Formats: sequence, structure tokens, C-alpha cells
Amino acid sequence: MMRSKQLIGRSLRPRSLPTQKAEAAVACKVMNIMTSLGMPTTRNVA
Repeated sequence: MMRSKQLIGRSLRPRSLPTQKAEAAVACKVMNIMTSLGMPTTRNVA
């Protein structure tokens, strides 16, 4: 929750509930993409 508030902000900008849901879904997608880019790829050596 702390990470989402830092990246996206503390409040949702749209006034209507459907657009708030859409904004929250986009924010989650963006955070998942950023997290996957920062994860190391592991490979078996032996």
C-alpha cells in the first residue's frame, strides 16, 4: 500500500465509481509491470 501511494498518489482523481475502478486497475497494472522489470531472472547453472 505504501508503494502504491508513493507512485500513484493518495487519492483517486475521477469522481464517478466506474472511472475510479478503471484508474485503480491501471495503477495496479503499472505497478505489476514495474515490479516484474525489477525482478532478477534466475537460471539453473548446473
